[in-house]
Amino acid sequence: MTAPISSAAGAAATGAGAMDQGQGRATRTARIQDQGPDRSREDRDRDGRDRLPPARFAYDLPTWKEITHLLLNLPVSLIGFVYVMCVLLTSSLLTVTVIGFPMLAAGLAGARQLGRMERARARWLLGVRIEEPSRLPLGRTHGRLNQLWLTLKDPVGWRTVLYDFVRMPWGVVTFCVTLVSLFVLWPVLPFIARGLTNVDRAMVRALLSPSDELERRIAELESDRGVVVDTAAADLRRIERDLHDGAQARLVNLAMGLGLAKEKLLEGQSDEVVAAMVAEAHGEVKLALQELRDLARGIHPAVLTDRGLDAALSSVASRCTVPVTVTADLSERPAEAIEGIAYFTVSELLQNVSKHSGAHSASVEVWRSGDRLLIQVRDDGHGGARLDGGTGMRGLAERLDAVDGLFVVDSPEGGPTVVTAELPWRDRTAGSGAQAGSSRKG
Repeated sequence: MTAPISSAAGAAATGAGAMDQGQGRATRTARIQDQGPDRSREDRDRDGRDRLPPARFAYDLPTWKEITHLLLNLPVSLIGFVYVMCVLLTSSLLTVTVIGFPMLAAGLAGARQLGRMERARARWLLGVRIEEPSRLPLGRTHGRLNQLWLTLKDPVGWRTVLYDFVRMPWGVVTFCVTLVSLFVLWPVLPFIARGLTNVDRAMVRALLSPSDELERRIAELESDRGVVVDTAAADLRRIERDLHDGAQARLVNLAMGLGLAKEKLLEGQSDEVVAAMVAEAHGEVKLALQELRDLARGIHPAVLTDRGLDAALSSVASRCTVPVTVTADLSERPAEAIEGIAYFTVSELLQNVSKHSGAHSASVEVWRSGDRLLIQVRDDGHGGARLDGGTGMRGLAERLDAVDGLFVVDSPEGGPTVVTAELPWRDRTAGSGAQAGSSRKG
């Protein structure tokens, strides 16, 4: 292990080399952010599937789907318009009575279901994939009046009502034009159908999409909260199991040994027998303390709290079975939670390097780019690492995703393997010290 080298001194000594390294990190940062998480790639693939073929004279499957959609506009619009006029208009007029507001709330809940069916129809016939709005959090709202008010101000329900109301005249127009064109203007019907259904697509996207980015964000956070809860429960079970099977068992043996030694002393046994029992108990104490230290390190290592991410990662690297170079370029320390997630992410990745990679060397780089903390772990092993490969990669990806992070694995067969983790940067609370970055080899 070589002596620590200050990153600031290295930058001053190498000059242009440090500038090239910074430019390289900026390039890697841009590439990482462009790659995006797996769900971003799925969104791009989905957009490709949504792209319709150009309208032409031939009556292919997309054209017949569009014609079917236009012919169904009249009956579907009629159902929605009758529902709005009979249920919602009636309940609105009855709001002067006690039953008016509950009826209106029930009508808005029913309008949500009509919107769900319209999104499904647009998905199957028009190729428009609209995300389903998140459910109203009625279960987390206390009190009947609060639940009623939450339902009455539901923007998804009111936009569906507006959609069903304005669709009635449009449904009549599209039905009549399409039906006449089938017999009179059938050579150019594909172009007519495409133009009319484009208006339908615009209406669906404008009125039946989730409320806004905040609505989609709520849905993501609800999913992420489940991941966080499951992870916390798994960690608690692991700690309980380690305490029960390790330190607790040794402390029980220690108590029994000391109890027997006490009895021997009371019975006047020889000092040699008692000394041997005390020595054995002393050994159990040392083993129990070591297991408690290991357990505490697995929960939150003291070196991370006292000296920051650079020193903690160097400590992890020193326990790896292959040489690991750690470079941390941080002018200040991030928030405690982000620092802890970064530490355990690198710790898990280096364990995978030791157990599965077959590498001869590895490196860890940590740096800040804007409001993101970036981590990159490389090794020259045989590659082939995947998120579903059974080495904990999927769990790491889920944990980072739960805090708005990003986890990208680039590991072709034959290597090398490059794993990039990105976390949101949050400043440490006032009073916490900053930790300068440095380079170490462990």
